[in-house]
Amino acid sequence: MPFVRIDMVAGKSKNYQKQIGEVVYQSLLDAFSVPDNDRFQVITEHPLDQMPFDRDYQGVHRTDDCIFIQITLNAGRDIELKKRFYKTVAEGLHDAVQLRREDVFISLVEVPKENWSVGNGEAQYAT
Repeated sequence: MPFVRIDMVAGKSKNYQKQIGEVVYQSLLDAFSVPDNDRFQVITEHPLDQMPFDRDYQGVHRTDDCIFIQITLNAGRDIELKKRFYKTVAEGLHDAVQLRREDVFISLVEVPKENWSVGNGEAQYAT
């Protein structure tokens, strides 16, 4: 049950945004084997001055096209699977919208399954 937030500098087309969302969703299916139709995303544009980021943190040079992808998901995936996911997203975005791999910033937020309610005020994943 991933919940995806994608933040980017304003000015990109709706098609560009849609393709980014699609690449992230497909990467979740491919790398993390999330269920089909488990797609919940918020894509938000910001003025450049409301998206401050270090242009060279950890030796990675970022441009104004840098996007932030934050995914809240169930805990439990190992580091190799996460590395595969990061690479799948960066490569997919590069292929789909020519986004530089250096401009793909990803943060995973792992939570216990009981921290989700997907509707009806119920804890569907609580055991």
